[in-house]
Amino acid sequence: MMNLNRHQIAWRVAQDIPGGAYVNLGSGMPILVAEHVPHGREVIFHSENGLLGVGPRQTREPFDRNLINAGNMPVTLLPGGAFFHHGDSFVMVRGGHIDISVLGAYQVAANGDLANWDLPGGRRTPAVGGAMDLAVGAKQVFVMMEYFAKDGSCKIVPECTLPLTGQGCVTTIYTDIAVLDLVDGKAVLRELIEGISLQTLQAETDFELQVSPRLTLLSPPPL
Repeated sequence: MMNLNRHQIAWRVAQDIPGGAYVNLGSGMPILVAEHVPHGREVIFHSENGLLGVGPRQTREPFDRNLINAGNMPVTLLPGGAFFHHGDSFVMVRGGHIDISVLGAYQVAANGDLANWDLPGGRRTPAVGGAMDLAVGAKQVFVMMEYFAKDGSCKIVPECTLPLTGQGCVTTIYTDIAVLDLVDGKAVLRELIEGISLQTLQAETDFELQVSPRLTLLSPPPL
């Protein structure tokens, strides 16, 4: 069994983003999604510090530190892109103008609850930031994460035990071994990598998985 790497998970997310969508990418792994949008498909990326039409990361030094995204990463701006006030940016989020928010997570519950800002024992001071706005303001919330935590526990849980970012907000989970849609309080397995059986996955998951009648193989390109 060969688990997907971070770029392969990002590739899989990008395939489900339709052309013309307004998308916010959270910090960390979600940032990689912008690198894997299919050629010829226009996706308008938003950053909550006041950017619309965000382009690829800056790759040549010296970086322009006046052009950064909300994660303090030097980025570019595509033709037609815009700068605007931070407050206006959150009006876009809270007003329901973002089609998809892609976020990382420590835990996701089967009912769509999301916990992604406070990990007890973590090195950084907890700060929920704009994640709570993105979790409830976007029309859809895609979560990218590994299926299992470093201690071997499943990160998709019957009920979140970590502080919540949003309730009932997650629509789809993309992991290194499976893709699941959250529908009516149930986790529906849509795709699964080769080399792991349904029985094995169910045995490692702390609640009953539903299986889509259109279950397919999760098979990304080598990246």
